Amino acid sequence: MNNWSADAWRRVVESTPEGIVICDAVAPDCPVVFVNAAFAQMCGYSPAALLGSNLRILQGADRDQESRTRMADAISKGEPARVLVRNYRPDGSLFWNESVIQPVRDTAGKLTHFVGYHRDASERLKTAERAPAGLPTWLREDRLTGLHSRAYFEELLQRDWQVAQRDSHEIGLTLFDIDDLGAYNEKFDRSAGDACIRRVARVIDASYRRGGDLVGRLNGGTFAVLTQGEAAAKASDYAHIVGQRVRDLLMHHPTAGAGRYVTISAGVASLVPPRTLALEGLLKACRAALKRAKKNGKAGIVNAEAPDFN
Repeated sequence: MNNWSADAWRRVVESTPEGIVICDAVAPDCPVVFVNAAFAQMCGYSPAALLGSNLRILQGADRDQESRTRMADAISKGEPARVLVRNYRPDGSLFWNESVIQPVRDTAGKLTHFVGYHRDASERLKTAERAPAGLPTWLREDRLTGLHSRAYFEELLQRDWQVAQRDSHEIGLTLFDIDDLGAYNEKFDRSAGDACIRRVARVIDASYRRGGDLVGRLNGGTFAVLTQGEAAAKASDYAHIVGQRVRDLLMHHPTAGAGRYVTISAGVASLVPPRTLALEGLLKACRAALKRAKKNGKAGIVNAEAPDFN
């Protein structure tokens, strides 16, 4: 197929039933440079109206979406992302857009474009079996690890946070992150990195089996664990145990130096949530603790401090 012309490839992309959008990753604001007919039909905008624009126009005034924040973060880092976004057609009608964003690099490794693959998930959301928290079955599970998906974990976390506030019981959040996963991927390729993520996920999942425990994968090699009551008070102790169990897998890491093996770092935040504290305060504190753990070196476990919650 090396003799295919650019025009032939364009006809193939134009005829696919899945919406495809290509954005310039170098130009300011990542403008659309190509959109196929399927995407134009799905979103209701003509290709001419989309070319040169940023796809945020599809969200209209509905900008406060967690999935948009995740997508923007991935794009800023030149990383892939899978999100479910609320989009709106020109007539104001809502449709749920399931999007897979993939970075494209040239032969020198420089990021040049983002390709987005888009589907209208509205009908599936209407007809799928729904979990008590509201998400359909097909969105509850992370495809790579089998853990709770990010969206489902965050929905359950919101529910349990409100219960903890109402009943004044302790709740704990631990964020685990695989150390130097990027270097691991570069050395062994992405499929080996995915295998590493799955093995670490199994260790974490097997370490939290109490009734109130929740384990989810947020993105890449980052996992979140919710613990409650006495388990929340001991969240730091559990994190150290999990860290050692991952180290005991003896997965060779090419840049681990004297340590030689794959390790994880963790940020831990536990408290009885006051009624005046938003859930974002817990998330912010846990992220800050994880950031310090990574900064301090590999395999670190750091507890959040009072200022982190503000």
